[in-house]
Amino acid sequence: MSASERTYGRGAAILSVGIGVTGLVTFGYFALASHSLTEAEYGRITLLWSAVFITVSVLYRPVEQLLSRTIADRDARGVTGREHLRVAATIQLALGLLFVVVALALRDPIEDELLGGSGTLYTILIVAVLAYAASYFARGFLAGHHLFGLYGGLVLMEASSRFLFALAVAVSIAEGQTAVALGIAAAPIVSLAVVPWALGRRLRAPAPAAAADEDAADTEFTLSHGSGFAVAVLLIMLSEQTFLNAGPLLVKANEGARGAALAGFVFNVLLIARAPLQLFQAVQTSILPHLTRLRASGETDPFRRSVNVTLLAIAAFAGGVALVMLAIGPWLMDVVFGGDFDYERGGLVLVSIGMGLYLSAATLNQALLAHGRAPHAAAAWVGCAIAFALFLLIVDFDDRVLQVEIAFLGAAACLCALLHSLYRRA
Repeated sequence: MSASERTYGRGAAILSVGIGVTGLVTFGYFALASHSLTEAEYGRITLLWSAVFITVSVLYRPVEQLLSRTIADRDARGVTGREHLRVAATIQLALGLLFVVVALALRDPIEDELLGGSGTLYTILIVAVLAYAASYFARGFLAGHHLFGLYGGLVLMEASSRFLFALAVAVSIAEGQTAVALGIAAAPIVSLAVVPWALGRRLRAPAPAAAADEDAADTEFTLSHGSGFAVAVLLIMLSEQTFLNAGPLLVKANEGARGAALAGFVFNVLLIARAPLQLFQAVQTSILPHLTRLRASGETDPFRRSVNVTLLAIAAFAGGVALVMLAIGPWLMDVVFGGDFDYERGGLVLVSIGMGLYLSAATLNQALLAHGRAPHAAAAWVGCAIAFALFLLIVDFDDRVLQVEIAFLGAAACLCALLHSLYRRA
């Protein structure tokens, strides 16, 4: 095993601990909210969460990925300068301003149709999305420089501070959906407490070795270059959030007065896929700069080995989750979330298998980004996301929950197959 692989393994392990705990804390936030609020109130919390994380993932994760890949590549090649930070900050600021303009223009439908007429929830949505602009910029900076301990600390502080708001309602220190929702806005602000430590460590770190040749030095990072990568990743993030959040949103839109409560139920089912994504974020965050460094240095075999080991680990994990859902899934979901809905064993297994395929697709996606194939990967994501949404909109199932489960599994399988084909050609 090479030194770079050992570094990647240590980084992924550190992140896995922090983000694994983060996933459990996030699960706890929703469990406490589910038991503390009415079904309609809990449904609005899940819709607020979905709206925030669709928005921030689509708008801001492209800049996180851009920084992570660019910083790793420049360090591997010995390129100095800070133009990549200025370009990324410019893109992030422009995206934040775009969000504010669109959110103000669409205030009435967002507030009345999505958030049940709550002006408070609308304000929390605005504050949370803007706060995450800084949070995701910090994440990209930390990942690119392999500061994985601080990255884990950032997301753990975010989840823990959010959890405290739900806990306050559960023990009657506070009450109502507003108190629970405030945690969604406060979390990214609190998490930025790690940034001063990150800057201090970076200032003390030695500068990268100078570029070895003229070609390596000729890597000026322009706004056009950064925007091209960011747009492709933005399309990938939009497709990703379609997979994870379109189900609850479309169920709410199509089910009338009962829509908010049923949307909360669908959200709970998809947490089987969503919660492992919290843990997988450790792998996803560390593997992109790792693979980028390997590609920049021409290490082909370690590159393939890292991808294959990650895929095998995902297969083992997803298989274990599917077995647990088959054995005790309905009982476990009832204990955690309560409510009046019945969780079907077969549907929970379908989502578990879909989760494994989806995580495999996300791994292959990072490999393609490291290879500079972002536009090709984006085309696969967009095609599968459109097919997923059309299936939910056009096909008429009596059981809307089962329809979402089948759609998620089928779309994840198609996406995994397409990205694997692109990866083999790359």
